Amino acid sequence: MYNHGFATLALAELYGAVDNDRIGPALQRAVSLIVRSAETNPKGAWRYKPDSKDADTTVSGTVLVSLFAARNAGMKIPDQTINKAIEFMINCQDSKGGFGYTSGTGSNLPRTSIASLVLSLARKTDSPAYKKSLEYLRNNAKFGDQGHKFYSLYYTAQALFRAGSPYWEEWNIQNIQKLVESQQKDGSWRGNHGMTFSTAAALLSMALNYRYLPIYER
Repeated sequence: MYNHGFATLALAELYGAVDNDRIGPALQRAVSLIVRSAETNPKGAWRYKPDSKDADTTVSGTVLVSLFAARNAGMKIPDQTINKAIEFMINCQDSKGGFGYTSGTGSNLPRTSIASLVLSLARKTDSPAYKKSLEYLRNNAKFGDQGHKFYSLYYTAQALFRAGSPYWEEWNIQNIQKLVESQQKDGSWRGNHGMTFSTAAALLSMALNYRYLPIYER
């Protein structure tokens, strides 16, 4: 479901930009699988397989972002599917605003960034959960996450961009400086998930300066 979430996001962002009659039906099938998976999951969210009976915030967050992109592209997404998954995410938040993996313990920056992004995309920016997530990001985003550095950059950039000033401006400048300093001579970045992923995530974390992510163009 992790791979499926990213693939669905790619299809949703291609749907309105590429003239190809195969994309719409493929996106609809991808969304239908997501919805069916949530309906059979006791937590109303997702983990690694469509028939999983438990859920975690990383897979669920990725899938939710893809659903918001699909909805922006014109696909009908049941409100119940989104609302139940967001309820699961909020139940994984701790008292300091951070989000754990399967519960409200063991929070970290990547999981809190994706949860904050999801709450923003769900237009829940007035909720206590969202406001607490911003407090966590304000206190922790500048330190980064060395264990999942580029994965963290990908979601932290989006979460802080949605939060706006003053969260985004200072972090964005520091992120660009650090990436310029660490870029390899061949133009790539190196990380523990491989050069291709690290380079793509680094570029996406800076692309918001140019509004290159289609989900933000609507």
